[in-house]
Amino acid sequence: MDSSLTAKVLTQAMPYIQKYAGETIVVKYGGNAMLNENLKAAVMSDIVLMQLVGVNVVLVHGGGPEISSMLNRVGIESKFINGMRVTDSDTMEIVQQVLAGKVNKSLTQHLNRAGGKAIGLCGLDSNLLMAEKKITGDDLGFVGEITEVNADVITDSIKNGYVPIVATIAGDYQGNVYNINADIAAAHIAAKIGAKKLILMTDIRGLLQDKDDEKSLISVVNVSEVTQLKREGIISGGMIPKIDCCVEAVRQGVSRAHIIDGRIEHSILIELFSDEGIGTMFY
Repeated sequence: MDSSLTAKVLTQAMPYIQKYAGETIVVKYGGNAMLNENLKAAVMSDIVLMQLVGVNVVLVHGGGPEISSMLNRVGIESKFINGMRVTDSDTMEIVQQVLAGKVNKSLTQHLNRAGGKAIGLCGLDSNLLMAEKKITGDDLGFVGEITEVNADVITDSIKNGYVPIVATIAGDYQGNVYNINADIAAAHIAAKIGAKKLILMTDIRGLLQDKDDEKSLISVVNVSEVTQLKREGIISGGMIPKIDCCVEAVRQGVSRAHIIDGRIEHSILIELFSDEGIGTMFY
């Protein structure tokens, strides 16, 4: 990049930096961006840059592939019903070890090494995420629904200059521990802390008019249009719960929610600090 182009990029970014300085952005981190080392490095550098220019970031993560790998190593079969992991007591023990342990602390170390200031948390810390058993037609075991978010540990961390990195397990008042969908947890946290934006990183460009054509990206959606888009079949399958999270976050006061393509390096910065943006924005 020559100097004139560098100057142009920085000039374009400046009003967005001014707009988001002091605001809080919740990023749900997952998909290929969590598995590919180059993409992971790009995400970490994005967050460090955001922190340096005064944007508060909360990183919320799952860890499905790592959980499946560990279950396989200890001889426990992974079972799914409608895309949700069946989580018996033995599986939940592994989920807690992997998410709140290996994955969370690895991400915390990554961000610190990249020059950031991170602190690793999970939903059990300071009763951050409280839950109850998710009731469906099938017994999913220790899969939970969030009933309460106690976000003081997040807001205190931000005030002290940290990026909170949150593993999505939760507890109840009887001492049970539950596996929580990371998209849902990110939406609840964003609403509770009054985040300016919620960003869900995925392995697709965003909401597509034609699911088989990545060029058919729908860039902007008013949440009032979502019901009709579902009727038309444009929102279907695995996109339904992700978009429902975006809708709920916006209705709970988050200004904008975005589904972006985590396969693109620096997709977070492109979304925040450029005229073009990336992915699908819900407002």
